[in-house]
Amino acid sequence: MAGTERETHMDSAKQYAHIPGWGSDLDRENRPAVPMERTPPRLDVPWSDPPPQQPMTVEILRSAERPEHSRTFGTRLPPKGLSGAIRRAAFRRSENDIGHWLLLIAADRVDVAEGLAADLRRSPGKAALAGAGAALAAWWLLRRR
Repeated sequence: MAGTERETHMDSAKQYAHIPGWGSDLDRENRPAVPMERTPPRLDVPWSDPPPQQPMTVEILRSAERPEHSRTFGTRLPPKGLSGAIRRAAFRRSENDIGHWLLLIAADRVDVAEGLAADLRRSPGKAALAGAGAALAAWWLLRRR
């Protein structure tokens, strides 16, 4: 800036300094946070020796936007049953599509129901008792109204 322009700019900066956020769009050299914006600096080093790819021992669903699998991923709960079919349908869609996310939410709900059904099959006596308790609680809550 020329001498008079800089003085005019400095005068206006002093004039409006009481306004919170004033001067946030100043030149980079005049902003107080500029030297601290990248401390410590980012580690943008290309891999000379990337970590090995985790072996795929179960079915891993991947996004339509990312053809490669990440180096590591979860294998604890692979897709199975009806919820797995819903998840596979969700991953055929783009992540930008609301249907992708709604299908994943639906798959979570179906997975819960599948888990409850599996629990009922494993322990019929306890499940019958729990079902009777739930029915009794529901009856009691409805009766109170």
